[in-house]
Amino acid sequence: MDSLERKKKIDREKFTVKNIVKRAFFITLGSTIMAYGLEAILIPNHMIDGGVTGLSMILSHVTTINLSIFLIILNLPFFFLGYKQIGGTFALSMLYGIIALSVATSFMHDVSPIVHDRLLAVVFGGVALGFGVGLTLRNGGVLDGTETLAILIEKRAPFSVGEIIMFINVIIFSVAAVVFGLENALFSMLTYYIAFKTIDIVEKGLEEMKSVYIISDHNTEIAEAITERLGRGITYLHGEGSYCGIDRRVILCVFTRLEETKLKDIIRALDPQAFIITTDVSSVHGGRFKKKDIH
Repeated sequence: MDSLERKKKIDREKFTVKNIVKRAFFITLGSTIMAYGLEAILIPNHMIDGGVTGLSMILSHVTTINLSIFLIILNLPFFFLGYKQIGGTFALSMLYGIIALSVATSFMHDVSPIVHDRLLAVVFGGVALGFGVGLTLRNGGVLDGTETLAILIEKRAPFSVGEIIMFINVIIFSVAAVVFGLENALFSMLTYYIAFKTIDIVEKGLEEMKSVYIISDHNTEIAEAITERLGRGITYLHGEGSYCGIDRRVILCVFTRLEETKLKDIIRALDPQAFIITTDVSSVHGGRFKKKDIH
C-alpha cells in the first residue's frame, strides 16, 4: 500500500469515527429530551405517547414497574426484526437509541413536574417529544419499534407506513381511554399530533426544499428577478397549452421553505396572473445551488 492509499484509508477511518461519535451524541441528546418530556410532563399529567412508548407507559402505570424496563422489553423484538429484515447499522442505531431512552427515563423517574395544566402539558409535551424523536431520526436513530414494524408490514400489506402507525395508535389510545379516562386519552392524541408535526420540522429542518413551476407571460423578468434577489438558478422547461396550442417556457426553480414568501412576492409583483405550482422536494443534490441574502 502506497502513502496515498494509506492516507485515504486513514481519512476514511477518521470520517467514520467522527460520524459515529456525532450520531451517538445527537441520538443521546434526542433520547434525553424525549425522556424529560415523558417524565416531567406527560406522566405526571396522566398522558401517553403513541407506539411502543405509549404501551410501555400504560403497563408501567398499571403494574408500577419502572417505565425504562418496559421500553427495553417491548422494543427488543423489533430490534431483532430490524436486524434481520433491514440491516445491522439500522438495528444497532435503534438499539442504542432505545437503551439511551431507557437509561434517561430511569434517571429522570423522580424529576419534579414542570407543568400541571393539561393544556400546557399537551403543547410542551408534544414539542419535547417531537424535538427529541426528530433529532434522533435525523441522525439515523429510532426510539420506537412501531416504525420498524410498520416498515415491515408495508412490504406485505397494501397500506402505507403512516396508515399502519395510525391503526396501531388507535388501538393504544383506546386502551389509554380505559386506563386513564377518555379525556386524558383525547389529550394524549393531541399531544401525539403536536409531536408528529414537530418531528417533521426538526427532521427536515427549516431548510426543507421546495420546487415551483411558474407559467407566465413575463417569465424572463421573473427568472431574472429570482436569480438576482434569491440567488437561485432557473431552468426553463418547454410546454404547450392544450387550449390555445401556444408554445411557452415554464420556469422551474428549487428554493427553501424560508424563501417561499419572498419568491411569491417577486412573482406577484411582476405578474399577478402567473400560474404557480409549488411542491415539496425530498432532497437536492448537485448543481450550482447557492443562496443570497433575501432582500
